Amino acid sequence: QVQLVESGGGLVQPGGSLRLSCKASGFTFSSSTMRWYRQAPGKERELVATISSLGSNTNYADSVKGRFTISRDNAVNTVYLQMNSLKPEDTAVYYCNAFAWTTNSNYWGQGTQVTVSS
Repeated sequence: QVQLVESGGGLVQPGGSLRLSCKASGFTFSSSTMRWYRQAPGKERELVATISSLGSNTNYADSVKGRFTISRDNAVNTVYLQMNSLKPEDTAVYYCNAFAWTTNSNYWGQGTQVTVSS
């Protein structure tokens, strides 16, 4: 059974930091591209960051470049999103996504709420 379980969301003041985690199981994590998406109320889901299967390549949305860092630890099947200098416009539900190259399958987590407010 495939599972992507996000954690680490919460309420933070502007300028603060949060670290999201996504624990994966049920598929070959080390052969999967991992992504973080977010969806704010009334807006479409947007891609935030991508990391390749071995972690050698990363990409970011312009809106988070220089503030967010995606990383992964294939030994524990977990992908992370370190978010610094948070802004109110970063408020959204953040979703973990996996594309498993071994089965050409796409998986989603349940999402974790991030709220940036004073």
